Amino acid sequence: MTVSEEPQEPWIGPRGRIGVVIPSTNIAVEYDCQRLITPGVTWHFGRFFTPSTDLSSDNSFLSFLEGIRNTIPQSVEALMSAEISHLMMGMSAETFWGGVEGNEEFMSRVQEQIGDIGLTTGATAMVEALSALKAKKIAVLSPYQPVGDGQVQDFFEGSGFEVVRQVGLRCGSATSIAHTPRQRVLDVVAKQLDGDDIDAIVQVGTNLTTADFFPTLELMLGKPCIPINIATAWSALRAIGVQDRMPGLGRLVEEF
Repeated sequence: MTVSEEPQEPWIGPRGRIGVVIPSTNIAVEYDCQRLITPGVTWHFGRFFTPSTDLSSDNSFLSFLEGIRNTIPQSVEALMSAEISHLMMGMSAETFWGGVEGNEEFMSRVQEQIGDIGLTTGATAMVEALSALKAKKIAVLSPYQPVGDGQVQDFFEGSGFEVVRQVGLRCGSATSIAHTPRQRVLDVVAKQLDGDDIDAIVQVGTNLTTADFFPTLELMLGKPCIPINIATAWSALRAIGVQDRMPGLGRLVEEF
């Protein structure tokens, strides 16, 4: 008997294999994606090295971004060898940088590298999520320094949303973002971000996980609370045609 050389349909991830690019310092993206376990879909994570973790000032934040721009393509290349069917970018600051045009330029560079494979970024996923939820006036939580928050605001306003309030937690390093106390986030949301004048609360910064408690906040506050990791994973799933609804992860994943 001879072994057939004919191409075979994959039995691992037959509905889709999503490659996820994350910084080497990030521990939250994998944590959050593991909540969206869907039959027939597999997640494949690839890290790119972050030469510096210092985010304690605007200048160090800019240096951090400059360093990762040179290492992202290597991670993308490695993930492509796994025969992925879609690529998800698991970092957010880079996708917001330069506003709407900056995100488009970033996507164009990555798309040129991956060919006709689908691509999802955190910035575009947030626009899709807010549009699905019909939210126009938003409050934004980030772990960033002022220079990063300015870029996020420019992107959202350039996309047609009104940023009513914004709070950056000014985390000192890329690793410390993941260790932000939940109580601090809850206090900021309740005391500084929420109000009757907004339609939704948005959290950016992929190493700042809020997926554990934002669904509960939604019920308490009566408005969408959207973690960027959940929004990006949701967008990637919908892009490959997976429409499964998953309870316990917030309105976005449960209803759209």
